[in-house]
Amino acid sequence: MTTTTSVPSPSKPPSAPVDTPRARILDGNAVKQLAQLGPVVALILLVAFFSVQAPNFITANNLTNVLQQVSITAIAAVGATVVILVAGIDLSVGSIVALTGSVAALYLQHATLSTGMAAGAAVAITLVAAIGCGLLNGILVTVAKVPAFIATLATLTALRGIALLITDSYPISINNSAFTQIGIGKVGPVPVPVIIMGVTFAVGYVILHRLKIGRRIYAVGGNKEAARLSGIRVSRVLLFAFVFAGFCAGVASLILSAKLSSGQPAGSVGFELDVIAAVVVGGTSLFGGRGRLAGTFLGALVIAVLGNGLTLMNVPFYWQQIVTGAVVVAAVVLDRVTRGEPGE
Repeated sequence: MTTTTSVPSPSKPPSAPVDTPRARILDGNAVKQLAQLGPVVALILLVAFFSVQAPNFITANNLTNVLQQVSITAIAAVGATVVILVAGIDLSVGSIVALTGSVAALYLQHATLSTGMAAGAAVAITLVAAIGCGLLNGILVTVAKVPAFIATLATLTALRGIALLITDSYPISINNSAFTQIGIGKVGPVPVPVIIMGVTFAVGYVILHRLKIGRRIYAVGGNKEAARLSGIRVSRVLLFAFVFAGFCAGVASLILSAKLSSGQPAGSVGFELDVIAAVVVGGTSLFGGRGRLAGTFLGALVIAVLGNGLTLMNVPFYWQQIVTGAVVVAAVVLDRVTRGEPGE
């Protein structure tokens, strides 16, 4: 009787992951979705950390203070978002705030109108001056063909110099109760600056997502040459972006000068860095063409909460600057990763 021995069949080797264009797209989308959640996760972690380490952090007064602080940065960041979406940069924001705030203060110091009318005229003058500053930046970039970094670096210095010139380098006090309500007033329990911030973000949302100019902004930021070949007038889009950024800086200037009851020609130094940090941390790509205002708001909150919490913990200011810089670098590195760009 013969017996048969069964030969075990060789086991199949483990299947290797499939590398297909579809799989790579899915992996890339997963990374991008994770990156979009970055500001939310960072904000939650910061709030949780400071709630434990700084007992005064979770109080109604402090949270209201954070919202008032973030409103100025966030409003200017709406305009900066539009500029960065077209792959530009605006370094003159702080100087625009200083100059337009000084112009408003000088006008109010010599105004002969009634309190309310003088305040309204000061608002109009501030916004017109801010739009003029943005227009100057736009002309330098689109007509003179100066790179945005150099153009706005030049106006950062020049506009600051004009602010110091017209004020003799002294702060100009504001004695107008109607005007100061812009910075310290409330509508019910809601501070006026928070309301203005909400309106500014609503305007920015309509521009980016409900108007043709919004689609053109994303197109120009994604690929200028392709946008030009498709019939988009790139120079007009760039000009609009810088003018709108100037307008937003003017709105931020109104709140700041009203809050301080003075025009500060030497103030807001480095303000543009906080604004750009808020935009970048919020997920807007420095390479242009990608970003959302919701992310900008979250980025501004992250920067504000970080500064507020570290201050309550009595962390020296230079350490606050170091931490903020590290956060911005991390955000830029994450942007490169999500874009799939190789390193040098």
